Amino acid sequence: MDWRRRLSFRETDRAVRERTGRWPLSVATDRLGLTAMRCAGLLRRLERSGVQVDRSGLGSVVEVYPGATLRLWGFDTTGYRSSKEERKRLLSEILDQAKWLDVVQFAPLMIKSCDAFDAVIASLSSRAVTLGLYEPPTGSQLRHARVEGWIALPTGKIQELVPSTSC
Repeated sequence: MDWRRRLSFRETDRAVRERTGRWPLSVATDRLGLTAMRCAGLLRRLERSGVQVDRSGLGSVVEVYPGATLRLWGFDTTGYRSSKEERKRLLSEILDQAKWLDVVQFAPLMIKSCDAFDAVIASLSSRAVTLGLYEPPTGSQLRHARVEGWIALPTGKIQELVPSTSC
């Protein structure tokens, strides 16, 4: 079984499992394969346009996992991907903790679509990375992360993402 996991899961997937207690979907053996291929194509196009792409998340592009991000921020994610009512509940809880987050005009779409909901969470997760509130790969993981990619998991709380007033 161990050798199958080595083929099915990346170094970052194993790190996610260690941190969250759950395996993420495998980009090699689950429904994410097509998405992973599309992402690889987008990353190549970015590189060709002059953007330096570092798959380890230490550059301009970062891989995130919205469900794990929410759980690490302390939210109950049970059923949110399949239930509008659960997304509505979860959005209310998020807005209670992140009063600065202005998504009023997007709330109906976030409740209707789990993909739209995840897109907003992905942007918040990306902000956590920008602020340095995430777990980068360790020295021993970095070699794999540069080739396979790295899921940036937050280390802080959602409240720490408050925008600066200096803009």
